[in-house]
Formats: sequence, C-alpha cells, structure tokens
Amino acid sequence: MFQHMGSATGWLVGSVALVFPFASMTQAATTVLPPEALLSAETIVEPAIDTELAQADGLVAPRGGGNGLPTDFNDPADQIAPPGLNIQPGDAPIRSYQAIAMRQELEHLMGRFESALIAAEAIALPSELPNEVAPQPAALDPVLQSARDLYDEWPQLIEQQAYGEARSRWLTTRQNLWQNFPLDRPQGQPEIRAIWLDRGTIVRAGSEQRLEAIFDQLSAAGINTVFLETVNASYPIYPSRIAPTQNPLTRRWDPLEAAVELAHERDMEVHAWLWVFAAGNQLHNALLNLPNDYLGPVLNGQPDWAAYDNRGNRIPRGQTKPFFDPAHPQVRSYLLRVVNEIITQYDVDGIHLDYIRYPFQDPSADRTYGYGRVAREVFEAIAGVDPLNLSPRVDFLQPRTAQQQQRDQWERWTDFRIQQVTSFVAETRQLIQRTRPELVLSTAVFAQPEHERQQKIQQDWGDWAERGLVDWIVLMSYAQDTNRFEELIHPWVIENDYRPTLVIPGIRLLNLSEAAAIDQLQALRDVPAPGYALFAAANLLTQDLRETLAQTQGATDVPIPQADPFGAAAGRYAALQQEWRWLMANGQLWMSDDLLPAWVADANNLGQAIAALGTNPSRSEVDAVQAQLQDLRQRLGTGMDIQTVSRDYRLQTWENRLLTVERLVAYGEGQL
Repeated sequence: MFQHMGSATGWLVGSVALVFPFASMTQAATTVLPPEALLSAETIVEPAIDTELAQADGLVAPRGGGNGLPTDFNDPADQIAPPGLNIQPGDAPIRSYQAIAMRQELEHLMGRFESALIAAEAIALPSELPNEVAPQPAALDPVLQSARDLYDEWPQLIEQQAYGEARSRWLTTRQNLWQNFPLDRPQGQPEIRAIWLDRGTIVRAGSEQRLEAIFDQLSAAGINTVFLETVNASYPIYPSRIAPTQNPLTRRWDPLEAAVELAHERDMEVHAWLWVFAAGNQLHNALLNLPNDYLGPVLNGQPDWAAYDNRGNRIPRGQTKPFFDPAHPQVRSYLLRVVNEIITQYDVDGIHLDYIRYPFQDPSADRTYGYGRVAREVFEAIAGVDPLNLSPRVDFLQPRTAQQQQRDQWERWTDFRIQQVTSFVAETRQLIQRTRPELVLSTAVFAQPEHERQQKIQQDWGDWAERGLVDWIVLMSYAQDTNRFEELIHPWVIENDYRPTLVIPGIRLLNLSEAAAIDQLQALRDVPAPGYALFAAANLLTQDLRETLAQTQGATDVPIPQADPFGAAAGRYAALQQEWRWLMANGQLWMSDDLLPAWVADANNLGQAIAALGTNPSRSEVDAVQAQLQDLRQRLGTGMDIQTVSRDYRLQTWENRLLTVERLVAYGEGQL
C-alpha cells in the first residue's frame, strides 16, 4: 500500500514556501550563511539559515519593499504577539495596575520555577503515596527564596514609591529564576512534543542521509511528532500523480518517504503538513526568477479556481499569497485527491491542515475576500444577491429596517464563507475515516477570539473541535513572553473544554531566548495542555535549546499520547503522585492523621485504575475513572497544609494536571 511513487508528469517549474504566522519584526534574525555552508559532505552539524529562503519560510522577518511587496508589509498573519509585560529599568512611576500585574507575574514565575524544581527532584520517586511520612524539611532554594522576599516586600516598595529599586529587583529576580531553571536532569512526562519541520530545512538537507541527521537531533531532543511540510503553496515535496509538479528542489529524492521511515525507526510520528487554500507565495517567486504575479503551479493552469478580494485582487494588499476559492467544487476535489494520494501511498501517521482559512481581511475598512466566480454564483443562487454588492459597513442614512437587512445579508455572506472552510474540514475527516481511520487529523489555527476569526479569516475551529471533525487543534499562539503567551492560550485550554479534541499550544522559537522558551514550555505543563508544538525545526536546530531539551526530556521513555492515550494519562497522574510524595517527604504537604489515610488510599486507587485502562479498557471503566478524577479534583486542598511559595498557584496547578489526565482519558475513549 505504501510504495514509492513514480515520477510526476509535467514540467518542474519552481518552489514556493511558507510565511508562517507571527514573524517577529523587532529583533535581529538568526545568523545568516549561504546555502552551501549548511551541509558538510557527510552530515549536518548546525544548519544555518539562508536569508531569502528563510524569509519565504517565515523563519526570519520579511522586509517590505523587496520582491515587489509594498513597503507597508503588514499581514497580520506575520506578526508575533508583543510582550504582555514590557518592564524597563529606571525610576519611572509604576502605576497601581502595573504593580499588580508585576507582582502576579512574579508569583506565576516562582510557581513555574518551583514546578520544574519539584519535577526534577521527584522523577525518581515511587508514585504510590505512603500512609506514614517522617518529613525532613529542606531549605528553600536560594533563588526562590530571594524571589519570595521580593514578592513579600513588593507592596511596601510601591507604597514608598521606590520605583527604581522595584524595577531593578524585579528584572534581576526574573533573570535569576530563568537562568536557574533545573535543566541538568530529566523532567520528562508523557506529552505531545511536536515540531513543524519546514520545507526550507528539508530542501537544505538534500538527501535521506542528511535528513537522518536532523531526525537524530529531533529524537535526541525528545520530539515525538513531526509536522512535515509536504505541500507548500501547491508544490508537493514528493513525486505526485495529482499535483502539476513536484518541488524542483526535492526532485532527486522523496523526502516524505524518507521522513516516514526515519521517524518510525525512532518511534516518532510523521504528520503530512499541507497548505490548503493558500495556492502560491510571492516571496518565493523572486527566488525562482518567476514573475511577481505568478500564482503557483495550480492556479497558473486553473485561474478560474482563484478567489478575489472586493477590489478584484487575487492577493490582498500587504499580503503575499493568492488563495483558492473554497466554494469551487473542482478545487475541493483536487485538494481531497492530494490528501488521498498521501494517505494511501505513504505510511504517514496524520494529516496537518494549514492555511485552512481565507486570507486576513479588515471588514471595518471594507477590505474583504472570497469573491471567486463560483462563490459569487452559488451565494447569489441562495441569497438572491451578488456578494460583491454587499458591504460590512451599514448606511445609517437608511431606514432601520434597511440597516438590519444589510447586516443580515452581510452576516449571511460571512456564514457562507465560514461553511466553505468548515465543510472542507468535514470532507477531509470523512475521507480519512473511509480510508485510514487511525490517522490523526489536526489543524494549525489562530488563537484570536472566535468572533474576530470568523469575521477576518472565516475560521471557526471551535465548531470543528466541538463536532469532532478534527483530533487536534494546534494553536499558533506565538508570543514574545510567557505573560502574553498565557493570555493567548488561557481561553482555549482553561476556559473551554473541547474533549475529546485536544488543544495543543504552539511556541515560535524565532528570536525567542532559550530562557523564554523554557519558561513557556513550563507554563504549558502547569495548565491543562497535552503537549506543545514548536515552530520551527530550522530555529531549533540552530539554538542551544535543542541541547537543553535533550537533557530534560530526550532520555525519558514515555508513551506518545496519540498512540497510547491511557498510558500517557497514567504517566501524567504518576508524575503528580511523585510531586505529592516529594512535598510530603520535605514537609511541604501535610494532612492531619484523621484525613491522611483516606486521601492516600483514594489517590493510590485512582492511580491503579488509570493504569489498568491500558490493558483492556471499556467505556464503563473509563466512566468510573473520570468520576474518580473529578471527585479528587473537587476535594483538592481540603484539610491540606501546603507550604510552597504560593499555595494558590500549587493548588491550581494540581487541578490543571488532573484536568489534563481527564482530557487524555476522554481522548482515549474516543478511540475505543
């Protein structure tokens, strides 16, 4: 079934690549070397990044004015969220709201630091809790003690208006905590550890031998899931019988076939990462000496498949990509045939949909998109009006009834476009269910509020998750600091629950320091998230972070949640038991003699019940475990004396970790 495919027909024209959302415009890019410097004769040691290729792949920030782009290049998809707390040294006043935010961030950072410390100390302990404990209290870590001192003194510093001292100590304390995370030993736990392996890195590898070196590095870093960029701006990296042409930069080999084999040899998964509705990329046209208005190999031969903005442009101003018309049945048929080709000819473990949306729009400025010929005809047949004659702007000089009709018509047009995207996701799910139902279907999506996504890119991924159309929602929650990162993911991993669909936050490594990246990873382990996704391999392979991940998570042998969700749930719960045991042994978790035995018995019985799910699970057993989990979560803190840096943070973290276990169990139940 999974055989190497023959040569593709058609002339090999060129290659275009990804500009992935949220490229940072504010910091220096990674050191640039020419492509020939990337590869030695034998292997890859430290791949560097070619400037133009990296810009086309979204790995360094594009510069306006080049490649025929306007100087006001400002596609929202290419912006990274700025810091939530941008604290500078000096004597400037600290406003009351800022003082509260700084103290809260300090509390959270202390909590994350303590979480990493406990995990590192407790990983070798048995998971079963003892009935009797003879605690041996240990001194608080000195870095943590210094941070706690500042936390306690903070209100007085603000009251005394000692702003310079407060700022200086806050910045120093944050840096000290970052620099002293316990990164010299394993802290691994079962989680999805995904990375986007970008087309540029694949091209620079150039052969299976050199791609093997990359997979060795990713495996050593503990990565267990690879989103392999398989179709980029209509160019597949493999020899296709469906697409017009293979990426010419990979035509001498088949990276998809090689990646699948390399991953499976290392107990890793490969998910084919596909651009869906984005059909081309101007940034790459210049690299291939193609005209700036070249639409990509598919639209170039099928221009009727294109969508337009409300001014007749196939590429909105300030953006670089033409899009397919999602309402066109031939577009949908073509894209589904490509998906079918991949899942029937290659032993991939999943399909990862990217650009599963319309391009960014600004309805308030009357800049909208989606006016392909077929879309206009179909909508007019349904609604009796050409959508080009509609506007999101209401004419307040008209009677109220006319104003309301205008709003209703525009909302109907918006809903129509949303449904074109959602129905394609549903059709992809149906195709996979018919052909290879064991595959994971995931989507790369934005973390913006639902209404904003619906109005600006017609992406209603909450609906996909709630209806079970996808297995994973992978958030492009890219931020320059942990404070802002937590703001982006909070609504989707804490306030909402899409079980059994898993929500996996993404971290962009571009211009992100190792300390900030580790801090964001720890933040994910303290909220109910099943893992993470890193963008992108080109950035990880050139950073010290890779070695840090190898030390902290690479050597651990833990289940992959998608392959063994019940085993992953058991491992996550066992890690929580180890934390409780370590705190009890160090006199930081205490219960009275009349409460401790019952709590220990319940906690241990639950651990045994979760572990038993992996043998021969049934829905009744799953229901019983979920009931026990919810009961234990509701009783957390009752009768407990918790002597950690922040009792509230520790309790919230425990609740989040139990919720993660619940979600993994629900994910496993969905596979029964």
